[in-house]
Amino acid sequence: MFQKEIEWDRLLRIRTSGRDDSRAGQFCYPYEPTPYCVLERLSSHEFIGKRNRLLDYGCGKGRVSFFLSYQTRCRTLGIEYDERLLERALRNRETAAAAGRTEFLLARAEEFRVPEDVDRFFFFNPFSVEILKRAVKRIQESLREREREVFLFFYYPSDEYLSYLFSEQGFQAQEEINCRDLFSGENPRERILVFKGL
Repeated sequence: MFQKEIEWDRLLRIRTSGRDDSRAGQFCYPYEPTPYCVLERLSSHEFIGKRNRLLDYGCGKGRVSFFLSYQTRCRTLGIEYDERLLERALRNRETAAAAGRTEFLLARAEEFRVPEDVDRFFFFNPFSVEILKRAVKRIQESLREREREVFLFFYYPSDEYLSYLFSEQGFQAQEEINCRDLFSGENPRERILVFKGL
């Protein structure tokens, strides 16, 4: 699998590998890029296409944005609270294969006003459930301003995320994209849960 990570980074002309714990804390978790094999699985399910705009929460070095904009032709927006990681995403954008369809901003999820053209949302446990709740409220505010079909993707969801998501009235579980076969160990968290806005 490590070889595939190198090959995709090379193809996309970016550098996104490596975990970064330096700014992790109680509410904001370490940077760890979503494995490319998981992103391949997500892109093959046709939830995302060239008419969509995806918001990646806690985008780090930009891997999700670069891959999905390249693979699905969607437009992407990544937000990141860590200035150093955002700088890495912006540097990647200078050379990236799909740079023209990507955008990155320094922002905190709980304060970020969701643009009305964003209709897809990606989360890989970037922060605590407390911040998730406030970020979801921001999504709901955007939907009240402009109704549209939206899908939220949660990769490797925690028990706290699941408890909140299944109790939240504004969204309905749509599908589970199983990713357990991509890794050894049969970890039940290796999945992408897809929720649809109501």
